[in-house]
Amino acid sequence: MSNRLQERLGALSATRLKGMRRGIEKESLRALPDGKLALTPHPLALGSALTHPHITTDFSESQLELITGVHGGVEAALEELTRVHQFTYRVLDTLGDERLWVSSMPCGLPTDETIPIGRYGSSNVGRAKSVYRMGLSHRYGRRMQTISGIHYNWSLPEVSSEQYFALIRNFRRHAFLLLYLFGASPALCSSFVAGRPHELQPLGDGSMFMPHGTSLRMGRLGYQSDAQASLAVSYNSLEGYGASLQDALTRPWPAYEAIGIRNLGGDYNQLATSLLQIENEFYGTIRPKRVINPGERPLHALRERGVEYVEVRLMDLDPFETVGINAQTMRFIDVFLLHCLLSDSPDDTPQEIADLARNQHLTAARGREPGLRLARGGSEVTLADWGVELAEQCLPIAAALDAAHGGSGTQHVDAVRAALAALKDPDSLPSARVLAAIEQQHGNSFVGFVRAQSEQTRAALLAMPFSAEQQAAFERMTAESIQEQKRIEAADTMPFEIYREQYVSPSRLGMTRGRVVALAA
Repeated sequence: MSNRLQERLGALSATRLKGMRRGIEKESLRALPDGKLALTPHPLALGSALTHPHITTDFSESQLELITGVHGGVEAALEELTRVHQFTYRVLDTLGDERLWVSSMPCGLPTDETIPIGRYGSSNVGRAKSVYRMGLSHRYGRRMQTISGIHYNWSLPEVSSEQYFALIRNFRRHAFLLLYLFGASPALCSSFVAGRPHELQPLGDGSMFMPHGTSLRMGRLGYQSDAQASLAVSYNSLEGYGASLQDALTRPWPAYEAIGIRNLGGDYNQLATSLLQIENEFYGTIRPKRVINPGERPLHALRERGVEYVEVRLMDLDPFETVGINAQTMRFIDVFLLHCLLSDSPDDTPQEIADLARNQHLTAARGREPGLRLARGGSEVTLADWGVELAEQCLPIAAALDAAHGGSGTQHVDAVRAALAALKDPDSLPSARVLAAIEQQHGNSFVGFVRAQSEQTRAALLAMPFSAEQQAAFERMTAESIQEQKRIEAADTMPFEIYREQYVSPSRLGMTRGRVVALAA
């Protein structure tokens, strides 16, 4: 550990360390017992996907997103995520036999155009959310959007925007370690790549895989596009990042202009014809974030009030964990993010940005390959050596976190030691365990493995105690969210086209405080 890193760690008070906050957003497809996508609407008993604070949908009507609040402790965040799962499973169980698909890579998918897009009611804000998703389907295809993951939102008190951007630069440099340690999508159902070029190998009938893959979701088959590949977004400052995003949000893109805002029948194809329709369309492994005011554009909020937290976006669902992630993984992420914050973080360069993209693709497709080498500072280093170096630097940070939380606990240090052990034993990684289970217990069937894990998870969550008070509290949230959606719909007076034009107007992206119209994407 460098002296500077040691000094910065020493300057962090226990109070600040205990002020660390985290929250989780977890996406999962609703699937049928046979491993096919459920095509039913979002269940009304789960509330309004537009307004419910904890249960919504992501791209697809069939893709649930379960959200926790902000928590001071790892266990409290997990407990809330578990309760949201319990209520969701109880609703699904009452309605029939749907279950949540516990893998990041999707279940058996129907033809692209029959994958249902999320619907949010008749209000302008609700329609805009659906039109945005229609735009995604035209731009990238619907299959790609059915990939699911976990987003980890993280903050520490008294961190400036400049410091958060330094954290983000280091996170991007070192993200390969999280992909290696926690990637859990080395295989997929052949229906996902039907008609698409790929480098996968066949695995039994109806499955494909990469023998040393860790996270196909974060590789070339995941969130990729030629248009976005043309973006070399720099994270050297909020100003530079904002300028890059503003350019992408306002630059006309010929292929998207050809699609048009509306089709010949008058239905909307997309919100805008620019390279990005809105900020959320920009894919990255980590994002600077700020809670927005009603109707405010995210970029405006960042520019106006600075970075409030970061959103880590590369975590796969772990099919061996009941809610897709466990406490030890969360503690490692906390330590890792502190390491990114406290370490020196030189400005990024176009060459480094290109190297990091290559490192990500290599780790996603071949991360467990013995001797795999990654680019670092103009030369190459093995993934294992670099990973061990980083994890060893994390040990004093983990010890400081354990000390700040009092007692004689070593949970953060244990999380880092587990990572060091995994770097020496690739067979213990989730990605290796997934392949071993597929091959040894499920006749080389990816769908067979995930079906079995999904059923086991469903049974485990339904068997957990869930009090009448907890049930009543969720039912109350359901009712309140439906009422809130109706209130929003009743209050709308503006024609949708005027609303859309105002929302995507470049004037809404800057620092000026203009009148805002409500849209949450």
